Amino acid sequence: MKRTSTIFLQCVIVLVAVLTLVILLRFPLSEGRNVEATLSEVYLQDPFLAYIYLASLAVFVGFYQAFVLLKLIRRDNAFTAKAVKAARILKYCALVFIGFMLGAEAYLFIVMRGQDDIAGAAMFGLILILVSLIIAAAANLLQHVLQSAAAIEPENKPGTDPN
Repeated sequence: MKRTSTIFLQCVIVLVAVLTLVILLRFPLSEGRNVEATLSEVYLQDPFLAYIYLASLAVFVGFYQAFVLLKLIRRDNAFTAKAVKAARILKYCALVFIGFMLGAEAYLFIVMRGQDDIAGAAMFGLILILVSLIIAAAANLLQHVLQSAAAIEPENKPGTDPN
C-alpha cells in the first residue's frame, strides 16, 4: 500500500475517533430529558450513559489498534507478529463492543420498553452491532492472512535455509 494511502487512512481514523468523542460528550447534553439538567445530573445519575462510556473504551482501543496496523503497513512491517497482534486485538475489541451493544439492546427492551419510545435507539444499536460484526470479520480475515504470510516470509528470505 502506498505511503500516502496509509497516511490518509490514519487521518480518517483520527477524525472518526475525535468525532466519536465529541458525539459521546455532546449528545447527552442535548438529548430530550437532559436539556434542562445540570452536568452532574446528566453524567452522574444515568447508569445507561455510564454503560455506553464503558463500551466506548473498546471502540477507542480498536481505533488505536487500526492506527498501529496502518503504521506497520506503511513501514513495510505488515507481515510481523506485531501486525498479527494488532489485528487480533482489533477483532476482540469489535467483539467486546458487540457484547456491550447486545446488553444495551436488552436493557432497552426489558427496562425501557414502556417508558420511552425505543425504536430509534434500538435501530441505532442494531446498526452498530452490524458494523462491528463486519469489522470483526474483516479483522479476523486480516489476522489469518497476516499470520499465514508471517509464517511464510522467513522461508522466502534470501540466504536462509528452511531445512
